[in-house]
Amino acid sequence: MALVTGASRGLGAAIARRLGAAGWAVAVNYRSDAAGAERVAGDIRAAGGTAAAFRADVTDEEQVTALVAEVTERLGRIAVLVANATGPQPEIPLEKLTWRDHLDQLEFFVKSPTLLAQAVLPGMKARGGGRIIQIGSDVFERALPEYSAYTAAKAAQIGLTRCWARELGPFGITVNMVAPGWIPVERHADATAEELAGYTAGVPLGRIGRPEDVAAAVAFLASEEAAYITGERIVVSGGHTIG
Repeated sequence: MALVTGASRGLGAAIARRLGAAGWAVAVNYRSDAAGAERVAGDIRAAGGTAAAFRADVTDEEQVTALVAEVTERLGRIAVLVANATGPQPEIPLEKLTWRDHLDQLEFFVKSPTLLAQAVLPGMKARGGGRIIQIGSDVFERALPEYSAYTAAKAAQIGLTRCWARELGPFGITVNMVAPGWIPVERHADATAEELAGYTAGVPLGRIGRPEDVAAAVAFLASEEAAYITGERIVVSGGHTIG
């Protein structure tokens, strides 16, 4: 079965639905949006799949431990972990940047994936393999001004992916990252037509990305077809970050 964190809306919801359609039982994790998580789980069940919603703050060690235990008890041993949960990504100029700003990003993109990986690792080792898939960002290539804390944390996430791939490969566990470009979801509801057009102008494929584009990449990495792929970072941006 598959655990998708931060799956009550946005990219996480699309990923959960796609994995459900691919035949995975899906644990839909959420922190505060219970209605959204139940809706996603309900959509998966309505399509003939198996899913349930699970509340947990995945930056909290005790809650992560309890989450994995509950998911395993209700749905079975976790074979696929998708570390998708995220928080606010404020624009902060260097003059105002604090260590707390850095820590806020590291909580989601270093601490949380670490806690989750540690919690699912015994089960994956016991079953002889598994998939850990991190959701990154193309912001590392874009180097946007005033996003240095977010970018630094996302860069650290790449390092985790690569190191864990080497460390866990002998156990049959692959570790990869899907790095989306700008994929408008609920948090981008205030994006203007001009902003969307300006971004799209730099995309070789000539369109803005969709959550389903990211979900397809995740589903592939979770599948048997990707069994010999590890330590990789797949950028899903329509070519926006081509050098």
